[in-house]
Amino acid sequence: MKISYDARGLAEPAAQAPKTATIEPGENGSRATFDAAALTTRQINLELRRLIYDEGVTEVTVRNPGAKHSLAVGILARCQITIEGSLGYFGCGLIDGPEIHVKGRVGWSVAENMMSGVVVIDKNAGSLTGAALRGGDVVVRGDVGARSGIDQKGGTILVGGNAGTMTGFMLQRGRQIICGDVGGGLGDSMYDGAIYVGGKVTSLGVDCVEAELTPADDELLARKLRIYGIEAPGTFRKFVCGRKLWNYDNLEPAERKLVL
Repeated sequence: MKISYDARGLAEPAAQAPKTATIEPGENGSRATFDAAALTTRQINLELRRLIYDEGVTEVTVRNPGAKHSLAVGILARCQITIEGSLGYFGCGLIDGPEIHVKGRVGWSVAENMMSGVVVIDKNAGSLTGAALRGGDVVVRGDVGARSGIDQKGGTILVGGNAGTMTGFMLQRGRQIICGDVGGGLGDSMYDGAIYVGGKVTSLGVDCVEAELTPADDELLARKLRIYGIEAPGTFRKFVCGRKLWNYDNLEPAERKLVL
């Protein structure tokens, strides 16, 4: 199959869904399978949309994704997607509702700006995992890179292995559960939320402090680990915002005039 590109490097702007999937009845609706080896990124995403939106398929399996970038993005429906292989950068971003299982690795920024749903990665993930996450669960059974959960606004990031430097940077809300070790700068400039670490912490970031675990924390940790079949590391430590950077009580002169 010949793949055309325009002068700006955008792949086949006029591409159509290839309609190569095999659709058959399933337990909870219809299910479909298609091979992505010979398809471009745009064609794969168009085929996913056709199956989920037009055909009403509830279970889709994508074979041979070839670690292409930006796959399974912008899906706004309740469904199950299984990807048999690895993804490149920005996989599963901007989704709202689907449950996605990646049976491989993923690159940078998986599940970026995810609103709701579940993304489970069987192996490792790159940097910026769950960037600006707003809801749902992102589960990485292996390790994650630097700045995981940067600017996170909700939801849960669960890591079965280790996490890189600046994990939880600018965390605004939500939870991170790291079963292994964490690099330097944990929770730097975080505003709210909580980070649970089962291994060693290299260093804390600005305004990140350790807090006591509560019974509610213990229940949350046990429940999340049980749901995804991840073995508990033993004991967890909890880290939260120290609130030294909360300066909103001191209004700027222009703001004070508006209030008064």
